[in-house]
Amino acid sequence: MADRDVVITGMGLLSPLGADCRENWENIRAGRTGISIHTADDRPAGMRHFGKIANTALPADIPPKLSGQARFLCRASVFGFKAAQEAAAMAAFPLELIPPSRRALFIASGDFTKVGYEFMHAAVKDAVKGGSMDHVRLNAATLNKVSPLFLLESLHNNLFSFLSAYLEFMGPNTSFASLSPGGGQAIELACRAIRQNRADIAVAVGYGSWINEVTLYELDTLGLLSRCRQGSSSFRPFDRHRDGFITGEGGAALFLESAETARARGARILAKIRGAGGFHTLSEGRHFTVPRMVSKRVMELALADAGCTVGELAFILPHGSGTRKGDSAELMSLAALFSSSGFDVPICGLKPYTGHLGSASDIAEVIIGIRAIADGVVPATLNFSESDREFAELKISGSRQHCQGRHFLSVSYGIGSQSSSVVVEIPSESAVHAEEYVH
Repeated sequence: MADRDVVITGMGLLSPLGADCRENWENIRAGRTGISIHTADDRPAGMRHFGKIANTALPADIPPKLSGQARFLCRASVFGFKAAQEAAAMAAFPLELIPPSRRALFIASGDFTKVGYEFMHAAVKDAVKGGSMDHVRLNAATLNKVSPLFLLESLHNNLFSFLSAYLEFMGPNTSFASLSPGGGQAIELACRAIRQNRADIAVAVGYGSWINEVTLYELDTLGLLSRCRQGSSSFRPFDRHRDGFITGEGGAALFLESAETARARGARILAKIRGAGGFHTLSEGRHFTVPRMVSKRVMELALADAGCTVGELAFILPHGSGTRKGDSAELMSLAALFSSSGFDVPICGLKPYTGHLGSASDIAEVIIGIRAIADGVVPATLNFSESDREFAELKISGSRQHCQGRHFLSVSYGIGSQSSSVVVEIPSESAVHAEEYVH
């Protein structure tokens, strides 16, 4: 990568915990969760807990020329759009300064949102009686219960063409499907576009909705979901009693620009992307096996790119899916990373606040990390009480911890053995203006 510095001047976040960055951070500081029980269906007990967003309506100010295209946005795409809109508004960038060909857009969207023909689920459910399919009933139900726009609504790049037209970002761009690490990869691609002088500004977006029945059954079949025996408190990353994650939905976005562009226009710099790294590990055996050192290599790559040591980190935000094997592999990676520097860096799992947001989680956690350093606190890892014995030295806490330092590391991995990591630095003056981050 070239030497251009990349800074964050806008952030957007929509989750079950809040409608914008400020509300999400206030609720995290207060130790609240957006996960709740939804009893109005016949799902198994472990699939009735999830984080759900109440307001799914698009903003009223969609330009008339795009209103027709807006009809095709699926539920999750609406969340990604709202997050991008908040990030762009916060950055307040005068777009006339930069030609559309120098504006980059990277969207992480492939995260079970419409996998498994979810749009057919209501019709199939109507047509199955007594364990067998009634094809006459299926035909009638399909006509009445399947949207004629199902193909457009179910595309993985559902948001991409709409958002690129809305923002008029016509430079380096892509929309990709890589599950959980997608948000981190979107940040890395956006940074590369700016560092390599192919763009001056960029927006990185992640979005997902993992609360429909088809998605939940697929995740449950993979053995990833918690049984929810302790209700909404069952999502407990890194705890010795963990048994899987609880899902959620949301959108998260960052507005990035070159440091010289930001300084020239007098923009408030919220943070700087110091380093990023992506990695693919060959699975050991079956496709869904978690490698023993699932994130060690990607953390080393990001730290090397940042020119930063482990000891300079204020805290680390690991993936923290709450699965038995996944958390163990991640904690092994962290223990190996700390082996030569001690175990004094706080570790925090953020997903129990919102539920697992799929491709939105990485960017959401970067946003929360920026606010945490600005306010000088490391959020509690909700529902955590005790580590596995072999990881007792790691600094994980169910209570808030004091934050020292200006850098943090965010890490993610997913099915298919891809992983991503990013090192973020917060300018010292940001702490003074923490409450002014959100308009």
